[in-house]
Amino acid sequence: MAVFACLFGAALLGMLLRSRIPDHHLDSESRDVIRLATAVVGTLSALALGLLIASAKNVYDDTEAELRSSVARVVLLDRLMAQYGPETSGARARLRELIEDRLRQGWGDPLPNEAPIDPYDVSQTVEPIQVELRSLAPNDEAHRMLQARALEVSGNLAEAHWMMVETNGEGLPTAFLVILVFWLAWLFATFGLQAPANPTVICVMLVCSLSVAAAVFLVVDMAHPYLGVIHVSDAPLRSALAHIGKQ
Repeated sequence: MAVFACLFGAALLGMLLRSRIPDHHLDSESRDVIRLATAVVGTLSALALGLLIASAKNVYDDTEAELRSSVARVVLLDRLMAQYGPETSGARARLRELIEDRLRQGWGDPLPNEAPIDPYDVSQTVEPIQVELRSLAPNDEAHRMLQARALEVSGNLAEAHWMMVETNGEGLPTAFLVILVFWLAWLFATFGLQAPANPTVICVMLVCSLSVAAAVFLVVDMAHPYLGVIHVSDAPLRSALAHIGKQ
């Protein structure tokens, strides 16, 4: 909404200035210079917007791939604990609770009066499960191998969790977005400066401003894969939940 207001406001400001600027300031030679300057800024804006789109798409794709990888490790960890025996029933139940909490907090409706999960609260991570795994006392080589493999997989899950926590709030560079919006506002101001203030032109400027603002919104939204309109699907987690804890 702020981007739309900046762009459309800049176009209207350009139209207002057109009626106040002396005519010789907008003669053919002046218009040629304005068009050349506009072309330079337009090229820079296109390059910047392209870089932002590529960056946001990479963030989204990497997050989706990491989620699927983590879900695969969760299912593998559950199967390893199931093979170990009934001693891991508590750890398996805890693993299922973690997935349910993640789904409810990330994609569902939190329970009434439920506080948001602190990402730095180790009780809400796989680490308590690792404690239970380390406390196991395998009585043969097969169980020792299962314990070692389960600890390795759980370690990978813990590493992925902390990596997500540290990178979750990064998003796109704020300075980059501010500069891009400034360039786009300048473009729309020059459009308004060269256009007559009639209803048709105003409607075209309105639609163009809304379209460009929507593009910037989608780019910013995609850079936060777990929030907003375009977000990572919860289908892999729900599929894993249907199998975790089963024999």
